[in-house]
Amino acid sequence: MLRDITLGQYYQTDSVIHRLDPRVKLVTTVCYIVSLFVVDNFVGYILAGLFLALVVKLSKVPVKFMVRGMKSILFLLLIALIFNLFLTPGEVVVSVWKLQITREGIRQAVFMAVRLVFLLMGSSVMTLTTTPNQLTDGMEKLLGPLRVVKVPVHEIAMMMSIALRFIPILLEETDKIMKAQMARGADFESGNLIKKVKSLVPLLVPLFISAFRRANDLAMAMESRCYRGGGNRTKMKPLIYQKRDRLAYGAVFCYLVLCIAFGKILL
Repeated sequence: MLRDITLGQYYQTDSVIHRLDPRVKLVTTVCYIVSLFVVDNFVGYILAGLFLALVVKLSKVPVKFMVRGMKSILFLLLIALIFNLFLTPGEVVVSVWKLQITREGIRQAVFMAVRLVFLLMGSSVMTLTTTPNQLTDGMEKLLGPLRVVKVPVHEIAMMMSIALRFIPILLEETDKIMKAQMARGADFESGNLIKKVKSLVPLLVPLFISAFRRANDLAMAMESRCYRGGGNRTKMKPLIYQKRDRLAYGAVFCYLVLCIAFGKILL
């Protein structure tokens, strides 16, 4: 299951999405997330699904690779479905004992499930097609105006980039620790849910120790190379908008306008 988490990983290939400016991909991801909360009807979600399918197709990332990442949110998805099904008031469709399923609950549960899946896949496209260095440069450029109010833009962008980069590393480390403990007789599969959760507790101590060790090594490496963040640093590859980036901005703007229009007309 740990290997099924794709968030934070980079899939290396040559595609139009990979060649886009990281600022475009960051803005597109934010706009797409906003659009998922703007629309509240089937037509809007169909439009969001078509837009996501087009982006995934252009990114050349295998669909199976992205769908595999959905396994990590199955439990969260199941909880959201149950809560929306049984706790949303409205016209009762099915009644079992004290539990009631309403027409509004079914509609809300379906929309919530679609929204979660689209949100995770849309965010995954950004991380799968953008390297951590590109994400850092893009976030720093976008947040640049905040320097006027003394916000440490470079440090914030660097911390977010390192956090994303450490996700696959920590997952790999967790997998190694689990295999080492399973070789010594540990059992992580049998038993009920509570027993499985308790069996994962011994993983936390070595995982935290490994994470702190890696963070300390990274800090020492940066200090030994006299790393200093800030606005005076130059870039080997400065970000410059190309024609394809402007076209991408136009496409995202049109998509967002359509979502807002559908959300207001068909609400």
